[in-house]
Amino acid sequence: MPQDPFDWIDAEHERLRAAGLVRTLRPRAADSALLDLAGNDYLGLTHHREVTEAAAEAARRWGAGATGSRLVTGSTALHARLEAELAAFCGFEAALVFSSGYAANLAAVTALSGSVGSGTLLVCDEGNHASLIDGCRLARAERAVVPHADPEAVRKSLAAHRGRAIAVTDSVFSVDGDAAPLRALAEACRSGGAALLVDDAHGLGVLGEGGRGAVHAAGLAGDADVVATVTLSKSLGSQGGAVLGPARVIEHLVSTARTFIFDTGLAPAAAGAALASLRVLRREPGRASRVRAVAGALHRRLTAAGLTAVRPDAAVVSVRAPSPGAAVRWAADCREAGLAVGCFRPPSVPDGVSRLRLTARADLSDAQVAAAADTIVGTAPAA
Repeated sequence: MPQDPFDWIDAEHERLRAAGLVRTLRPRAADSALLDLAGNDYLGLTHHREVTEAAAEAARRWGAGATGSRLVTGSTALHARLEAELAAFCGFEAALVFSSGYAANLAAVTALSGSVGSGTLLVCDEGNHASLIDGCRLARAERAVVPHADPEAVRKSLAAHRGRAIAVTDSVFSVDGDAAPLRALAEACRSGGAALLVDDAHGLGVLGEGGRGAVHAAGLAGDADVVATVTLSKSLGSQGGAVLGPARVIEHLVSTARTFIFDTGLAPAAAGAALASLRVLRREPGRASRVRAVAGALHRRLTAAGLTAVRPDAAVVSVRAPSPGAAVRWAADCREAGLAVGCFRPPSVPDGVSRLRLTARADLSDAQVAAAADTIVGTAPAA
C-alpha cells in the first residue's frame, strides 16, 4: 500500500496540542450575549444602522459580488468614491482599495520593492504584522530585520546599504498595542534616502485628529516619501484594505501589484459599508477619543489589580499570561463568565509570551468596562 502523504499531520497535531497551540474555529451566533472585547470593531460601527443599510443598498444596486478583478469588471463608482474620500480624510493624494488589508500590505511591499536586481533593501521591524513579514519574504529584495521600534537600528541598516530602500513598520503593533516612533523613523529614512511604509490598520479611526490615523498624527500624511496601508475591517467595521500615498505610487500599484491584478475586487456591500462608516466618523469624531479613553480605563483597572498589562497607545490592551495553556484556559473562563477576549499564543506573538488581547470599543459604557475588568481579574490564573 502506498504511504499516506498526510500521515505527518497527526504527529504535528499532537505536538501542537502538547504545546497548547492547537487552534479551533468557534462560529458565533448573530445574537451572542457575550460582551465582546475580542473583535476589532473599535468604533462600534459594524452594526450601526447607517452602515448596514449602506451595505444592503450597495448589494441591491451593484450585486452580491464584484464579478471580477478591478481591472476587468470589479471596479465600480462606489470603489472610486471610497478611495477618494478615504485619501482625503487621511491626508493622502490617492488611495487604492483591495479585498483585504493583508492583500494591501502584500501589494505595497512587493510592488514597491521593484523587480529582481533592483537592489532594494527592505528594513522590517521584528514586531510587524504577519502580512508585512510575508510581503518582505515574497519581495525579490534584500531584507534586514531590526529590533522592535528602534529608529537608530533602521538608520544603521540604511547607512550600510547603497541603493533603494524602504523601512516597513506597523503604526500600532497588534500584539501589545504600542505605537511606533513614526517621526523618528521618518527622520532615519530621510537620512538614508529611503521611503517609509506604515501599516496604519490599528491607527485609523483611533489616533490623530478625528481618527485620521497615526501617520496623520505624526505629520507625515501626504509626504512624497511616505506610503500607508489601512484596513477597512477594524474601525470602519467592514471588510477590505487600502494603500494610501502619492498618486504615482498608486498608479504603479494598479499596473504591478499582483494582489490587485489577479484578485477579485472588494464586494460592493463591503465598499458601501466602509464608505458609510467613514462618513459617520467624519460627523462624529468623538468616537476616536472615546475608544482611547476606554482602553486607558481598562489598563488602569487591570494594572491596579496586579495584572501585567501593556500601556495602550491606541485601542489594544495586552495582558500577559503565564503560559499558552494558561492563556487558553483564562480566555475560556472569561467566555464562561460572559466575556469574549482574544487569546494570542506562539507563533502569533513574536516574543513567545502568551497574552490575552483586549480591544476597546467606543460604544462600551463605563459599567461595561468595569464589568469586563472585574471578569478578567476574577478569572486570572496564578502566576
